[in-house]
Parts: sequence; structure tokens; C-alpha cells
Amino acid sequence: MKNSKKIKLRIEPLGKELLVNKGTPLKDIIFEYGVEFPCGGEGTCGGCKVKLLAGDVKDPGKHEELNYKLGLEPEYRLACISELVEDITLEIPQFESIILADNTQFAFIPRENYGIALDIGTTTLVAQLIDLSTGQVMAVQTSRNPQTRYGSDIMSRVLHGLTEEGSAELKKLIRDETHRLVKLLLDGKDVTLKKIVLVGNSVMHHLFCGFNVQPLSMYPFETTNNKSTEYTSKDLRWDLADGVKIIFARPIASFIGSDIYAGIIASGMDKNPHLTALIDLGTNGEVVVGNNEKMVCASTAAGPAFEGANIHMGMSAMSGAISSVSLSNSQIDYHVIGNQEALGICGSGLIDAVAVFLQNGALDSGGALANQDERLKIGERVYLTQKDVREFQLAKGALSAGLQILVNKLGRTLSDITRVYIAGGFGNFINLENVVRLGMLEIDEYKIQKLGNSALIGAKMLLFTDDYSFENVLTKIEHISLDADENFQDIFVEKMFFTE
Repeated sequence: MKNSKKIKLRIEPLGKELLVNKGTPLKDIIFEYGVEFPCGGEGTCGGCKVKLLAGDVKDPGKHEELNYKLGLEPEYRLACISELVEDITLEIPQFESIILADNTQFAFIPRENYGIALDIGTTTLVAQLIDLSTGQVMAVQTSRNPQTRYGSDIMSRVLHGLTEEGSAELKKLIRDETHRLVKLLLDGKDVTLKKIVLVGNSVMHHLFCGFNVQPLSMYPFETTNNKSTEYTSKDLRWDLADGVKIIFARPIASFIGSDIYAGIIASGMDKNPHLTALIDLGTNGEVVVGNNEKMVCASTAAGPAFEGANIHMGMSAMSGAISSVSLSNSQIDYHVIGNQEALGICGSGLIDAVAVFLQNGALDSGGALANQDERLKIGERVYLTQKDVREFQLAKGALSAGLQILVNKLGRTLSDITRVYIAGGFGNFINLENVVRLGMLEIDEYKIQKLGNSALIGAKMLLFTDDYSFENVLTKIEHISLDADENFQDIFVEKMFFTE
């Protein structure tokens, strides 16, 4: 799996130059720079097209056929099926393309000047500069969330923010970093910026705004600060022209943030008369079910395991993480992000690994290891333990039970759901066949669609709305506390078992 030979990758118009391992899948690299894969990396939509300026990529021999089907010129390649094998310079037209949501251009009324959409994630930040007259993405900037020095998980940040000093420190870190990204987006561009929309989970919202996070640190995890907050550049001490509106969109509920609301907008759930669901397998494992008349939402305890927390060799989806596992001629095969030596396993790899070990008999349907004294070895150094499998089952049970209870609240069944949207960076890597096989989602696979960074897509769409008019959608959404449901425990235990 390890390849030490380095090649140069230059990305235009960002002007980014990187050294990467030869043989690295291109999608492993450019996803971190805000590139979206509307079809989930299936090579069918053309949303991840890149233009060759120098060098070429290795592919399964499909580019000529796919370019013809998609109407692309010969110099274009699809990043989702491309492998880096030589020094190369690419232009990424996605940074200049019409904004996509749910594989289609969304309708908007053109406006003058420019806006910035900013997704404040627990781990990463992504910002895009938008021409409001055309909807074109003119520039992209990404970075790690600087608050990670106080813990990679949400609750570590909350605990650090309980003191006045800690809260002020976390607020300054995130405001300074988002300001830096905004300035980089505008650097060298003669544009008039009118609006910035920020979205993020409830903790990111509270820390940025300087709200008290104590209510989010203890049961019942309820806060009164679920509101949109508007700032001027003077309020934030940002070096921007007067008149720029900076809005952090409001959370839906205590642990259902504006990133989930943005995902609802991106998926079109709020306008769809049919029953649909949105699932974000990030920090809190948020689930939304409903249609244009009514939606119910809940936060599950699924996120941590899928993000690598509480897994012995778990890690986030970054270089060195095993992101997929399969059986080939009874042998375990796996892919490592960044085409380097495996250091651990991320959520998508964890799902695949459990499916593989069920398939080869190393696990039974109850999740027990066939040989309780053994570790479930994946690579030379990476393995799963019995405790890891149990953590996965707890996450699976929480997610499946959450979806079932929300459907029950609406008086519907799982079979009534016409579409399930999987949001977030983690969702972009998961094998849907294994998700269904394990019973994580008891939904036909053809109904499931990967939505990519739905928070960022939704934030871009909110740039074209009148101030706070988007909050009308929130009146249709009801937050459900899962542990208050009398049937939750029984459903949860039932859903922990594997269907295969």
C-alpha cells in the first residue's frame, strides 16, 4: 500500500502546489479543497471534472467514453476515477461552475456583487467566493479548524469553553481563522462583497458567537441561543468594507445545527411533497425525515464511532486512514487515503471491515468474534477488536433506531421513504452496498444518494435569499428527543444486530 515516490500536483486557479505519493487517487486530494462529487464519485455526473494543463492521469480507460456522454472536451478528466501517476497541472472548473445541488442547477434570482459561503466544521473549514450575478464559484479556501488543539471532538471544545477564558480563546481562534480565509478569497480580486453566510453545528455556532456553551455540556442539552446572528465587519474586527452583512445561520435545535438546515435546503426536502430523509454521519449523527409540509429531526449517538472516536485504531478520513476494505479471492484488500502506509481506519473503512468480517465468518450476526482471543486483522498494522465491533454496533443501532422512530412519529414506514440523502465528507466515501447489507439503513440502495458537502451547498443557496426569509422553513421542523420515546430502548437493541 505504501508508495514513497513523490510527484508534483499543481491546482489552478488556486495556485496550490502539492507533493503527493504516486498512485494516489485524485479524489483523495481535491475533496479537501472544496470540490464536490454530486453523484458520489460514480463517474456519471461530470461534477468533478478537471482540465489537464500539463501531464495526465491514469484511469480505467473510461474517460473517452464518459467525455462523449457528458459532452466534455478531450482535455477533461473525471477526478473520481483518476489516479495520479506523474507530475501534473490541473485546472478545476468546479471553482467557476454553476452551483450544483442534488445533481441539478438550482433556481435563483441573480443579484449584484459577491458573497461568501463558509462551512465551519468541527475539523475543517471550507469557504467559497460566489458571483451573485451568475452563481459561479470564483475561489475556494480550506483549512483545519484551529480549535482542534483543544480536542478533536465536540465535547472537548465544550468543556474548554466552560470558563470565560476558554470561551474567549475559542471564539478568537475561529473568528481569526475565518477572517483569514475570507481575506485569502478576496486577495487580488476587484470585487464588492455584500454578504457572508456561515453554517455549522450548534457548538461551532455558540463558540463563534460567544454564547454560553454550558447548556450543551449537560442533560437535557438545551440552549436558548438557537438564533441567527448578524454581524458587521466592525463587530468582528474584520478588515472588510462597511456594509458587508455577516450572518451565522441559526441552529434548528440544541444539537441540530445550521449545517443540517443548510443540508435540508441543498437536498430540496423543504420543497419535496414526497417523504425523504437527510442523514449526516458527522459529529452527532443527525437525521431529518419529512417533506414540504412537516419534518422531524433528531441527533443520534452514531457520529463518534463513524469519525473514528472510541475505535482502537480509529482516525478521521485523512492521509494514512484505511477508507475501504473488500474481499478479493478470500483475501482482504484495502485502500489507504493518500496511497501511503496504513496508520488507522476511518468510518467508511470501519463499515467495510465489519461487512467483510461478517462475510468471511470472523463475526456472527450478533457481532461476536468467532475466535474471541483474536484481533480482526486488516493490514500489517491495523486491526479491529471486539470492543471496536461493539462500538460500531452501538453507532449502527443509534442511527437505525433514530430513523425508525422519526418515521414512526410521522405515522409512516421506512418503505415510504423515496430518497435518503447522505451528507458530509464521511458520507462521500462510504460503500452504500455495505451500509444496506449491515442494516445501517434499511432502505433500498437505489433510493440512497450521496450529497457531498451539503452544508456548503446550502450556505451558497442561502446567499441568494432575503435576510432571514429562510427561517420560514424552520417552522416546519420539529425536534424529537429520542431517549424520551418509550420504545427507543427496545428498537435500539433490536437494531444493533446485523441483518446478514
